[in-house]
Amino acid sequence: MEGVTDEKPSQPPIIVWGVTHGDRPFRTVQLGDGTVGLAHDITDVVRLAYAAGLSPVDLDDPATVRWVGGDKYTWT
Repeated sequence: MEGVTDEKPSQPPIIVWGVTHGDRPFRTVQLGDGTVGLAHDITDVVRLAYAAGLSPVDLDDPATVRWVGGDKYTWT
């Protein structure tokens, strides 16, 4: 078939997983294939991305960040 490739769709470089509930809820942040830390708010997501060398970070761009289990305002 013309135009069909075996390539996987590209994954955004940052994945923010759903909220883990507890005394201080958090979301796990993944860059590439590895977990880079825990975020308690959007500032933590940006900080972790910058520490990994990603700059600038557009939290509204689905090509940059995939929010799982809620959007950038879901922290509880």
